[in-house]
Formats: sequence, C-alpha cells, structure tokens
Amino acid sequence: MLREVCEVLDLLDSAHVDGKKVCALFEGFNGVSCEWEQVSGEKGSTDIVRILIEGDNQAAPILGIVGQLGGIGARPEMIGYVSDGDGATAALSAALKMARMREKGDSLQGKVFIVTHICPNASTMPHDPVPFMGSPLTVGEALHHMMKEDLDALLSIDTTKGNRIINHRGIAISPTVVKGYILHVSNDLLDIYERVCGTLPSVLPITMQDITPYGNGITHLNSIMQPCTVSKIPVVGVAVTTEVPVAGCGTGASHEVDIELAARFCVEVAKSFGRGSCALYDSEELARLQKLYGSMEKLVGLNV
Repeated sequence: MLREVCEVLDLLDSAHVDGKKVCALFEGFNGVSCEWEQVSGEKGSTDIVRILIEGDNQAAPILGIVGQLGGIGARPEMIGYVSDGDGATAALSAALKMARMREKGDSLQGKVFIVTHICPNASTMPHDPVPFMGSPLTVGEALHHMMKEDLDALLSIDTTKGNRIINHRGIAISPTVVKGYILHVSNDLLDIYERVCGTLPSVLPITMQDITPYGNGITHLNSIMQPCTVSKIPVVGVAVTTEVPVAGCGTGASHEVDIELAARFCVEVAKSFGRGSCALYDSEELARLQKLYGSMEKLVGLNV
C-alpha cells in the first residue's frame, strides 16, 4: 500500500490542499462516493471529507475508519506537512486502497465509511512532553460533523507520538471501548496485527481519562479515543507510534512505512469485520459487567 500512502502524502503536503482536491482522488470508482464540506470555528476552518465504499452484502456490519487529527499543517508557524496528519493520511490511503480493490473485483462484504478533516494551517498548543496540534474546531465539534453514518464499529487512527507511555515505532492498537467500559484487547485484532506487522502486538495503554471528553480539565494521552465519547458503538484506537516523544507539529517526522502499516491493518480489519469473522469485543462479557457494576454510558455524549 505504499503507492496509496505516497499519493496521499504528496497531495496533503501542500499549503493549498482542500477537501475538493482530496475527493478528486476518488472520482471514477464505481460504488465509491466522496463528499466534503467546509466547517468554520473560532480559529479558522477545516474541510470534512467523508467517503463511503459500498459492500456486496447490504446486511453485513458497517465499519467506520476515522482519521483523528488537529491538522495536516501548522502554517505559518511550521513549513510543510506535520506529524499530526498521519491519521488523515492513513485513513485516506486505506480508502483509496479499498476503492482500487473494488475496481479489481475484490469487493468487501460490508460497507466501509472513512472520514477525516483537512486543515493545512492549524494552530499549535503547549503540552508536556512536546507541543500538541490545535484545530479550528474542538474535538467534539469535529466529531459531530464527521460522524454522519450509522456504524457498527469504529477504528480511530491517530498519531500517538507525543508521550512517554508507548515506546515502540510502528503502530499499536488499544483495548476496545464500548459504552464507557474499557474492555480487553480483541484476540481477533491481535491476530490481524501479527499477520500485518509480522511482529508481536504492541498495545496502547489507555486510561479512564482518555475516554472522557476533551475540555474537562483532565489529562488525555491524545484524542485517539475521543470517538467513544460521542458514540455507543465499539471503538478501537490504531496509533501511529515512535520510540521517543515527537511533537505533533513536527515536520519531517512521518514514516511512510508506519502509516502504511496502520492503513493496511485497517483494510484487513474491514475485510474480516464485513464477513463477520472479526469480533471487537465479547458482548456477553459486557452484559455481565453492566449487570454487576451498572451502566457507564454517562461517559457517552457529555457536553463539557
């Protein structure tokens, strides 16, 4: 998938890129639709890009893939594409690969909905140990505009380099979060990770703080798990990681092969999820947790 990653990176590494130019990548593919809209906030605007890839079985579960980020660029403070954009690049690369697969006769069973946003001039903000990227919209506002499709599960791809928690270069996956509960890591996802990466799995350690909404004054690893604060479907984080802390606003810090791993992992999950051979969590165990300890859904849909 390096072809798709390099094409998307070349497009996004521009001060003039927008949602219209991204959607042009997906013109001419049967069963693939792409739309974009510009949304403004207090700190500027960003273009929301939504892509829907049709499946062969309308009854199959629908997987969502979201590219989480603040921006793909921090102009004029920084020149060029920033590390924070890797979530958008991975999501769009996965979409482009699945569109080409469909064209070549390898359609997936279930629909796949891919969404991200394109902002080449986002702001930066202080954060320890390295600065974070800001965004024209709050995380909650961005997710409100991005999540416009009924989904059965969601993979959230995000650059997760600005920390001392995960010290592995490549990708890591999180435990599954459903309705306010952090559940054990899916064995099916671990199997796919091992097949895709050819290494032992790296698991992202998330905490209760990470599944609460941004803006509540609580420390978050980053925004990778924020989709679970607005949706009751199972959410799994797919983190693009490094051995040392790297600022989201850093340029020259993106590794095509690592972005490719994240994108290829998501494509493989989409293949299995649509045909019902990939469980993100044990529904019976969640039901028992809820029976024993009550609902945690108060963590979903909070306005801070």
